[in-house]
Amino acid sequence: MTSKSKKDELQAPDRRNFLTVGVAGGAALAASAVAGRAADGEPAITEIQDWNRYTGDGVDATPYGSPVEFENHVIRRDVPWLTADPVSSVNFTPLHELDGVITPNGLCFERHHAGTAIIDPAEHRLMINGLVDQELVFTMEDLKRFPRENHAYFLECAANSGMEWRGAQLNGCQFTHGMIHNVMYTGVTLRHLLEEAGVKPEGQWLLAEGADASAMTRSIPMEKALDDCLVAFKMNGEALRAEQGYPVRLVVPGWEGNMWVKWLRRLEVGDMPWAQREETSKYTDLLPDGKARMHTWVMDVKSVITNPSPQAPLTHGKGPTVLTGVAWSGRGKIQKVDVSLDGGRNWQEARISGPSMSKSMHRFYFDFDWDGSELLIQSRAMDEEGYVQPTKDALRAERGENSIYHNNGIQTWHIKSDGTAENVEVS
Repeated sequence: MTSKSKKDELQAPDRRNFLTVGVAGGAALAASAVAGRAADGEPAITEIQDWNRYTGDGVDATPYGSPVEFENHVIRRDVPWLTADPVSSVNFTPLHELDGVITPNGLCFERHHAGTAIIDPAEHRLMINGLVDQELVFTMEDLKRFPRENHAYFLECAANSGMEWRGAQLNGCQFTHGMIHNVMYTGVTLRHLLEEAGVKPEGQWLLAEGADASAMTRSIPMEKALDDCLVAFKMNGEALRAEQGYPVRLVVPGWEGNMWVKWLRRLEVGDMPWAQREETSKYTDLLPDGKARMHTWVMDVKSVITNPSPQAPLTHGKGPTVLTGVAWSGRGKIQKVDVSLDGGRNWQEARISGPSMSKSMHRFYFDFDWDGSELLIQSRAMDEEGYVQPTKDALRAERGENSIYHNNGIQTWHIKSDGTAENVEVS
């Protein structure tokens, strides 16, 4: 087992100790476990408090609601040394602070190539050109006249967990796995717009271009474009946030986030990928022999325990404990999630709670009675197509350590006897 950095070596606990961890797994807690406490000696509930004495602010105090001051720490965070300039950088969703499966709009991670574009929707236009029967331009009002749909999808950056290819690096699931969010998108199917323009038979690829200063462009196979892609203008019921592509963005369910072009302004139909025309490729995975995996668009099955984790230690001491996390797959629904408390030696099935939607996050829980022993906690997801989340060692044996993309390996947190947690690896 290795620590998060070479400078700060973690004392490796004896793996044999984990074979005799005293926990009662699953829904059945130890019979003697008591999660509540006696009311006697608890003045916080038995005596009148200030919030019981005085009236609060009225309904006009915060016209647009915001979290209560006690939750001000729940924010997106960046890693300053990760990129040279914040306008071409990323921040991370605080997964360890969230529950359920929907990410609040203000906490969805950001990834920019030229900063956030601020666009007047009345002036914005979306063009379809290239190998079509008629080139068209749509205003936002035009787009909203098409039949609209609502779908919950995860959006994951291909580089999510990328720093972990070479070993445990970043101490917190916000930083190891936080380049992901899961929201309900509202929009029109891309298929409807392409049918309106009329795609010619030789039109096999689609170039999506953004209106930001980088003119972000990505090529998408026509088969995917006509399948389940959306042109979305709302998320979680309200307009897209500026940093999420306002007023309109592309949604490419289950595929890597760099293809979900924000501030969408143009869709050009062509007969080959634009990257091929330019004799370049985007987001390839470099293998040990110098060759590269290309067109690895689908985000494979993955999961992570969000609590407990390094930013969310166990603070309650011994007794009833709720372990929770999220799982997702770009190939469909999650079939099941297993949890290990001993570094992968033994596995028990977790409980999935909440909606189970294709290409969307799933929330899982594992309830057990913690006796204060050190733990090596892991989660392992399987999707409906039978793909099982691999170990990091299995991934490295197949693909080496040269890439930073598509790392869906099993994550390990070392829970110490005092409840604190550390990012580690086991073999």
